[in-house]
Amino acid sequence: MEQYKQEFIEFMVDSDVLKFGSFTLKSGRKSPFFMNAGSYVTGAQLKKLGEYYAKAIHDKFGTDFDVLFGPAYKGIPLSVATAIAFHELYGKEIKYCSNRKEEKDHGGDAGILLGSPIKDGDRVVIIEDVTTSGKSIEETFPIIKTQGDVTILGLMVSLNRMEKGKTEQSALDEIQEKYGFKASAIVSMAEVIEHLYNREYKGRVLIDDELKAAIDDYYEVYGVK
Repeated sequence: MEQYKQEFIEFMVDSDVLKFGSFTLKSGRKSPFFMNAGSYVTGAQLKKLGEYYAKAIHDKFGTDFDVLFGPAYKGIPLSVATAIAFHELYGKEIKYCSNRKEEKDHGGDAGILLGSPIKDGDRVVIIEDVTTSGKSIEETFPIIKTQGDVTILGLMVSLNRMEKGKTEQSALDEIQEKYGFKASAIVSMAEVIEHLYNREYKGRVLIDDELKAAIDDYYEVYGVK
């Protein structure tokens, strides 16, 4: 596993973004782990988060794209932080763009978009925190495509939960199949488990045998076969 992925897993834990225990998800599923990207709140955290996204996007898509699109609302700071990091790490100017939940009908920046306009010929990478149902892509895909002759290269999220979406496939695989672009994550839960299982981190074992058994039971029901 790449060094930055290992560091990102520890960064999620340190930022209280990735937690282990017993959680009821929005879907009603009882999960032994929970991720909340809303817990990235400081300048230092957002700077590092942007760098991890930039490295993962660079690994997957290189530098040959023009726009980072972050669906409202959580995608807005992600797209901004990552655009800054991409410039600092790779010297490439990437524009950021996001959608508004409600279209603005006045002023110099009226319309549905924030940030850079998207135009014919632009190559776009969509950036999100985590995808469980693909609902935000359903909303934003048509917005992007109506801007012109635009190529969507793919989607990058922070964590692949590796569980069923609406079908027997994972949410990321469903998106890839439905829209025809790559759907990737900085890390997967398999990589999280590989890195943390029975390993002491800052004086405690985050995934011990008991929690590992709970995760295995969860994936037996909700995991992608």
